[in-house]
Amino acid sequence: MKLIFLGPPGAGKGTQAAGVSAHLRVPHISTGDMFRSAIRNATPVGLEAKKYLDAGELVPDSVVIDMVRERLSMADCQDGYLLDGFPRTVDQAVALDEISAPDAVVDIQVLDERLMDRLTGRRICEKCSGTFHISKLADEHICPVCGGAVYQRDDDQPETISVRLRAYHEQTEPLIGYYSGQDQKSRPGENRLKIVNGDLKPEDVFRAILATLE
Repeated sequence: MKLIFLGPPGAGKGTQAAGVSAHLRVPHISTGDMFRSAIRNATPVGLEAKKYLDAGELVPDSVVIDMVRERLSMADCQDGYLLDGFPRTVDQAVALDEISAPDAVVDIQVLDERLMDRLTGRRICEKCSGTFHISKLADEHICPVCGGAVYQRDDDQPETISVRLRAYHEQTEPLIGYYSGQDQKSRPGENRLKIVNGDLKPEDVFRAILATLE
């Protein structure tokens, strides 16, 4: 099965993608991991992407798409894949359909106000890298697992989250129309979109995803 996971920042895409990919025995491919692997292995497209990253510039769509094409051509993707973080735009989705069209697209939906609470309350342990919500900490400065100091990431500040959510709604949310067959660029009459409520316990979200894929 070839899958894509959509959802705003903080919806739990990464957590669910890891579980679902293991259950279906297909590789979980996140954009960040793909970039790091291509750069580490010094592939031609990885070296091209590195030039832009080193200059502090955005990697152009053409390079990102070539990187996806390179990754999906590898042996472990021949029986399927789960993409997390790509595509981000309708143009990227059109390109992906030409490379290896996904069978289904899971959109994990969570209201913005709930995402704001999740992300602004997130704390990371600087020692063991554990992730916790401040509401679950007996001491908001101490990790309950290893006793290390916990901190809030810069991109979990309210102002930064607002920017990230706005970018998602403007750039990535149109993919919902594309994969539901309502966008004029999409394949006529084809609905690959599966909607899941992400405002549940993680294990319930996981079960809902598997149920809708069946």
